[in-house]
Amino acid sequence: MAAVALAAVGGVAGFGVVAQRELAELTVAPAYALPAATPVLEPATPQPVDTAARAAEVAALAADEALGTFHARITDAATGETVFESAPNDALRPASSTKLLTGSAAIVELGATDTITTEVVRGLNPGEVVIKAAGDVWMNQESIDSLAEQIGSADTVLIDTSLWTGETMLPGWNPVDIDAGFIAPLEPAMLNGGRGFGAESGDVPRSHTPAIDVAQALADSVGAATVGPGTAPAGAEVVATTTSPDLVARLRAMMKDSDNVMAEAIGREVAIHRGSTAPQATLDVLAEHGFTTAGTTLADSSGLSTLNLITPALLDAVLLSAAQGGEIAPLLDTLPVAHGEGTLYDRFEDLPGRGWVRAKTGTLDYTSALAGTVTSENGNVYTFALLSNDSEILPARRAMDTLTSALRKY
Repeated sequence: MAAVALAAVGGVAGFGVVAQRELAELTVAPAYALPAATPVLEPATPQPVDTAARAAEVAALAADEALGTFHARITDAATGETVFESAPNDALRPASSTKLLTGSAAIVELGATDTITTEVVRGLNPGEVVIKAAGDVWMNQESIDSLAEQIGSADTVLIDTSLWTGETMLPGWNPVDIDAGFIAPLEPAMLNGGRGFGAESGDVPRSHTPAIDVAQALADSVGAATVGPGTAPAGAEVVATTTSPDLVARLRAMMKDSDNVMAEAIGREVAIHRGSTAPQATLDVLAEHGFTTAGTTLADSSGLSTLNLITPALLDAVLLSAAQGGEIAPLLDTLPVAHGEGTLYDRFEDLPGRGWVRAKTGTLDYTSALAGTVTSENGNVYTFALLSNDSEILPARRAMDTLTSALRKY
């Protein structure tokens, strides 16, 4: 048997040697090389333009009577050259274009990847937990489900809102705007910006008790019968946490539908980070980063207040910094696209700016604003800040949309 086995092994080995010799004599074709891909998109390169024609057309459009009291500045992002200006250092009511300043300050102060962590800690009594509201007004069903899974069960859910101090309704705000869906009392924990679980965006009626709503939602999920305000014990054990989206994602949600609650939350986050108060913290941050804030007054971080006054020069300056690749650059990705989304969804439909203008809108009684960027057919990028006061909203909007669309040809 051993001899047979050796013979078998020898036979296999002999076959291997022969096969290897034959394979070594084979001619192998070269590996197939894929052809180089032809670029589908090529970067836009700014091209020379007829500056005289551009100046004349922009000036004519800016003279539209529909714009009322009109202050503006338009800048060539590549060169920093002023293309057009009209009283750029004189402040007007900015409405929600205020959010550009809030967002810019947040990016440079907090960083684009900043998040908010909300903790739930053990209360003083058995079966009691306390939510330490941390400023996350983006909480949703997923947030509550995550907390409930970590907690398991509880008898009492309290919520500590001491992080935010001061009035819950700011100067220039109207309480009727809560039910109109424009604002909610400023409390540092909310479900979908005070909308509850019914809607994640849009001007739907907001809650008058947004923080208690968070506590109630968690109580319902953990079987707790008692809900109310409370104080988190110092050094208490953390039993659950949930984390917000990053800052840029939160800014995108804020800008898209011009959410006032989210803007105020971000403004307060900046202030707390600095040990200051909102909205003054926003102006302080911008001034420290070289922006001229003289002439600008903020009563809130969202633009809902009629007491806000901002210069077009400041709005355009932060946009120019972003367009030139500065620290504020992530701001541009948060702005709605003309006739594509958010507050610009139903605008620019028949205008050349459709799809090419990205901008923050602003609307109050007799007040309209549009501030953002537009890319021209020649590859030039312009930043702009247009403020219209003492004007009818719809005609003023159309005039500003037409003006920014005209830049497409230059």
